[in-house]
Amino acid sequence: KGMYGLPQAGILANKQLVPHLKQHGYHQCQHTPGLFTHETRPVAFTLIVDDFGVKYVGSENAQHLRDILKLKYTITEDWEGNNFLGMQLDWDYGQRIVDISMPGYVAKTLQRFQHPTPTRPEHSPHAYIEPDYGAPVQYTAPEDTSTPLTPIEIKTLMKIIGTLLYYARAIDSTMLVALGTLAAAQTQGTQATAEACTKLLNYAVTHPDAKVRFKASEMILHIHSDASYLSEAKARSRVGGYFFLGESDGSSNPPLNGAIHVVSQIMANVMASAAEAEVGGLFINAHTACPIRTTLIELGHPQPPTIILTENACAKGIADDTVKQKRSKAIDMRFYWVRDRIEQKQFTILWKKGSENLADYFTKHHPASHHQRVRSRYLQQDHEANTASDSDNNPWIVVEHKRKRKVEHQNMQQHDESHCEGVLRNEDSTQVNHIHFPQLTHLIPPFSSSTHKRAEHLASPCSQARLTYRPLPASNDQSEALASSS
Repeated sequence: KGMYGLPQAGILANKQLVPHLKQHGYHQCQHTPGLFTHETRPVAFTLIVDDFGVKYVGSENAQHLRDILKLKYTITEDWEGNNFLGMQLDWDYGQRIVDISMPGYVAKTLQRFQHPTPTRPEHSPHAYIEPDYGAPVQYTAPEDTSTPLTPIEIKTLMKIIGTLLYYARAIDSTMLVALGTLAAAQTQGTQATAEACTKLLNYAVTHPDAKVRFKASEMILHIHSDASYLSEAKARSRVGGYFFLGESDGSSNPPLNGAIHVVSQIMANVMASAAEAEVGGLFINAHTACPIRTTLIELGHPQPPTIILTENACAKGIADDTVKQKRSKAIDMRFYWVRDRIEQKQFTILWKKGSENLADYFTKHHPASHHQRVRSRYLQQDHEANTASDSDNNPWIVVEHKRKRKVEHQNMQQHDESHCEGVLRNEDSTQVNHIHFPQLTHLIPPFSSSTHKRAEHLASPCSQARLTYRPLPASNDQSEALASSS
């Protein structure tokens, strides 16, 4: 047993435990520290500090490990396997799924840093700068000249980033882009950095208890790779990767599964083109995949060449050597490591359009509407704070809606010349100007002075809420129309 607080406690405990396990046939895997298997029994377990996560076939094999440990240690047992490393595991063996969450973690974080509840929901973890469509040149964001933070404020910022980073890596990967941007600026933080951190905390308040769902599969690794060119400060690019387990049919469209790992990082190199950024993304994701492939093989799941999907045909051609290079010879020579591993049959690069690439989400700063639309692709939302059942704790009304790909503009023509305004009220009769639709592409903002613009906004071709509006006389400026869900 280790002595907590002693720097050498970990290594001393390990030197006692490993020989004890070895005497009874348990050996640590050669390439994955902390992963143990038995010589003959179908048992494998991970050891992290003093927590054992055991995978076994047959209870007698698990009991053998338990009895071996009891010879030397006092242990506690959880045969349901509901908690591990602070995560809650909800098993459903009938449907062959498991939901992983960390209930209460965000609430404790907000309490620790004394963050107040925002007056309105925040559905984007970071700010979004809308492109200037039609402009010949897209300029970068102006340089941050706001007041620098004090050393105490910078230390608090670092604590917030570190606390949320564990939660984001384990459960809510939608925070990773915002955390990466904050981490890059934390040592020279300014008031703008503090505002970005506050926005992230508001997002955590709105979505406090995320869940990741994993489905039973053949344990074959699949990867989606993407990169955004010059999307970060100082001409940096960002790479994203989505790693999940699926079937071995070699399809480029396997069933979606929860992410076992997500890459969202700013590339250290300054890329010269979008294609070079995509090749760099393939390099980083393939390099990250190598130890994951090795661990899966040591767990008894042989891996065929891992399929990596990219949305850039030029990057695919450079990686698998199917295009003739001319002006791309300046690409960093490290990236050609991918081509060598493809020749070794470790990876296969396939092209897939960007709208179906799951890694695209982790490479850019998206608007709030996009976050709302795609959040359910990455996380389970059964117990989100914005559900109607949580109305006691959440003042925002949720309105059921029906998705429509196309909305005919004449549906709203009858309202073009009418003076109408949509208003929803809480149970306490207070007015709500912003209405949250769980999968709608935008929040309905406060209406502008133009009736025609209001009608166009409500008739968005992306989605249409199932709301009916009762027009009022144009002369009564103070009147309100009642909105009801149909």
